[in-house]
Amino acid sequence: MFVPPPYREPDGSWTADLIRGNPLALLVSNGTDADGPFATHLPVIPDPRASGEWAADLSGAVLLGHMNRANPHWAALGSGATAVLAFTGPHAYVSPTVYEVTPAAPTWNFTSVHVRGTIERIDEDVSAEEALQVVQSTVRAFEGLFGTGWDMSESVDYFRGILPAVGAFRFTVTGADGMFKLSQEQAPHVRDRVQQSFSRRTCSRHRATAALMEKLP
Repeated sequence: MFVPPPYREPDGSWTADLIRGNPLALLVSNGTDADGPFATHLPVIPDPRASGEWAADLSGAVLLGHMNRANPHWAALGSGATAVLAFTGPHAYVSPTVYEVTPAAPTWNFTSVHVRGTIERIDEDVSAEEALQVVQSTVRAFEGLFGTGWDMSESVDYFRGILPAVGAFRFTVTGADGMFKLSQEQAPHVRDRVQQSFSRRTCSRHRATAALMEKLP
């Protein structure tokens, strides 16, 4: 991903926070010449068994994900394959009327992280318990962040029943690029106008973008 210097993350924590807070990723990998590249939206979490802090470029970080095994992408996804996970954070349209200057041009403020790495498939028929752990870890992570504390204990047998349809994988990060385009190219007073206009909107995307803009150094 091309990231102009003004839009690079202020520090590594912004990249990690965006991944944790926006876990629905787009997995992109090569296919054959006939079917072209594959792209699948799927939930991704940090591996809870991995210890230590993430490096600034996330290299060495381990992520877990899963998809429907009926998806042709799963069949094309060989272990050891190189892939990209794209995460999208807060974003919002910027109208030139907010700038209160002329000439001006509209734009889109957005945040995104592209993570490169290698895939290791966790085949259910080889390691059913490990695939089950991926599903359970995903439930724990999302219930803790976004849910209401649902207790999965009475549904574990149901999980086991659907495992043959679940393609779980481990993703080891080799590098990452973070793009945080938040009006940094504008004069401070103009950037403040954009941030204030976003914060007054009822749309949650605009307010989330405003919150990030407020954190800019």
